[in-house]
Amino acid sequence: MATHELDRRSFVAVCLAGTAGLALGFPLGEGNQALAAEAAFRPNAILAIGSDGAITATVPYAEMGQGAMTSIAMLVAEELEVAPGMVKTVLAPGENKLYAHPVLGEQITGGSASLRGSWAPIRKAAASARIMMIEAAARQWGVKAGDCTLADGRVVHAASKRSASFGDLALAASKMPVPADPPIKTGGFKVIGTSAPRVDAAAKVDGSALFGLDVRLPGMVYAAVQASPVIGGKLAGVDPKPALAVGGVTQVVTLPNAVAVVGRHTGAARKGLAAIQPQWEGGLSSLSTADLVSKADAALAQKGATAYTKGDVAKAFAGAASTFEADYRMPMLAHAAMEPLNCTVEVRNGACEIWVGSQVPGRARIDVAKALGLGEDQVKVNSYLIGGGFGRRLQSEWIVQAALIARDVKAPVKVVWSREEDTRQDAYRYHNHSRVKVALDAQGNPVAFDHRIVAPAIMQWFLPSLLWKDGVDLDATNAASGPYEFPNLLVDYVRNDPPEGLLVGNWRGVGETRNGFVVETVMDQLAARAGVDPVAYRRRLLPPNSRIMTLLDRLARASGWGSPLPAGTARGIAIQSGFGSHMGLVAQVRMDAGKVRVERMTAVIDCGIAVNPNVVRQQIEGGLLFGLTATLYSNITIKDGRVVQSNFHDNPVVRMVNTPKIDVVIIDSKEDPGGVGEPGTAIVAPAIVNAVFAATGKPLHELPLPPSMVERV
Repeated sequence: MATHELDRRSFVAVCLAGTAGLALGFPLGEGNQALAAEAAFRPNAILAIGSDGAITATVPYAEMGQGAMTSIAMLVAEELEVAPGMVKTVLAPGENKLYAHPVLGEQITGGSASLRGSWAPIRKAAASARIMMIEAAARQWGVKAGDCTLADGRVVHAASKRSASFGDLALAASKMPVPADPPIKTGGFKVIGTSAPRVDAAAKVDGSALFGLDVRLPGMVYAAVQASPVIGGKLAGVDPKPALAVGGVTQVVTLPNAVAVVGRHTGAARKGLAAIQPQWEGGLSSLSTADLVSKADAALAQKGATAYTKGDVAKAFAGAASTFEADYRMPMLAHAAMEPLNCTVEVRNGACEIWVGSQVPGRARIDVAKALGLGEDQVKVNSYLIGGGFGRRLQSEWIVQAALIARDVKAPVKVVWSREEDTRQDAYRYHNHSRVKVALDAQGNPVAFDHRIVAPAIMQWFLPSLLWKDGVDLDATNAASGPYEFPNLLVDYVRNDPPEGLLVGNWRGVGETRNGFVVETVMDQLAARAGVDPVAYRRRLLPPNSRIMTLLDRLARASGWGSPLPAGTARGIAIQSGFGSHMGLVAQVRMDAGKVRVERMTAVIDCGIAVNPNVVRQQIEGGLLFGLTATLYSNITIKDGRVVQSNFHDNPVVRMVNTPKIDVVIIDSKEDPGGVGEPGTAIVAPAIVNAVFAATGKPLHELPLPPSMVERV
């Protein structure tokens, strides 16, 4: 095992071992005083029970479709012996002190880590309530607490046939000591593992669910905004008169790099913005995609910082029977969420209140306070549902922008980015290039694997704890050798940050979307050179009797691997280990007049205990389609310092007409839950490219697929 890989895994293991600390034993803090006042019983920052018996769980993480609210309701219900429908869930306000993720250290929703961070802490929060409720009843009845049980929101003493509702016991329970380390269930689950209905489904169907775009406040006005279209540019000036002449427009606000038009309704604000002609200056007006690609290509020739190492790679290459080498290029990608960025802010009397859907509400609170010159306690962030995050809402610069606009407006103001603004001012997944060299023995087996990665250090600004020795970005180098055991291994990292002014960030699937594509397509090319079936070739390199080996065999059976296919049709396979889960995908594609048609995708996942199998399937299906979009279409380009793409017509997403049949198999497991939101996205490209390779014999080392192979929709 590589030296740094061991260190990294040790780091994660230590962090995960401490997950019981989230929100237990903490004071409520200002953000939850209102809830505490309404609840007769609130033993911690997660759980509240009213005198009417209503159970409310505060969800520390954002809900952006991944089912966080449902999963947390189920964890609470399991420990309290109630149905999930009896648990009301509310989103936590921005508050790092109460709701920081136990591994990530802040109130962050990302990396498929929400459920993993909740698995022990949320159940312990509910277990505390269970113990305190039982103790309160036992003292009232003069019986042993061990003789009492819970059932449907009541404490029951079977011997005396007495029972009391949670509501009846709430006040007495609030006077019981909070257990320091309450025991939680280790098995025999009644709720966990069932496909309980999503707690937010009905509201999303009938339209009562509140997303950021749904915020309505008395006296609220609306702002349309445009930032410099040239990367890094500044506002040189603007004549506000044309905008102010539009009916309903009330104000024009200028910022160093943007202009906003404020109106009594969205239509007025957007018409006013269209009427003005801002003058811009500076920026990278000559920058092009070719420049960025050339710079990354040049970096492939540089020796990078060692990320992982094992054995003696140089010696293995010197004695190799043959070698393999390939360069890979992956483009910039936008997030393209259905709900464009939006934020409602009111700045008044030296305080700021924000209504927003954010993946980092605690960080947003800090950043806004700094931008406005306020104390953190003078900023309040109210959390709302998110209509697609995918990593874009891990930034908060757009929330700061809204706050700066609101500072000059004497009313609550809702700032909504247009689809064009959302596309051209994104925090993109940046260019990632790789160079892979493999030393092979006489049978075509790898004896050394050398992977050089050229990528930005996203974690430098986002989460510095994930920067390793010598500045190695652990996200950029994650999964750089896949799940395989190579006798000799070298992964080195060349940092290649974007030019100043170009915002880049995390993108769904993170490191695995880049390195998984590289490693898994290399595996198929090596298998072809050795004349070995791709599944059999992988089996040679996987740890025996491992979860990933079991998954590979299950995937081969589920997909009908090796069974006959019609002419022009082929299958491709890919496997990966990441986010605490193991996943495999077989993509079946048909080549028709040189065009690729993805007909079927068969996915198998081992995510440990599937808290809600239906939600797991939904997440895998959504991730697969997100990854399919990137594989077929996505490519953000720059010309004359401006992002070329602007909307779904030139940055398309997969539609129903070209959505393949999807099968998802969940392996039954007793291991702690792993992540499911990211793996589906990360595994699509290699499976499809391997299928194309099987059909055509031509390896592809760049994404997306060549336009000549893809039918546009």
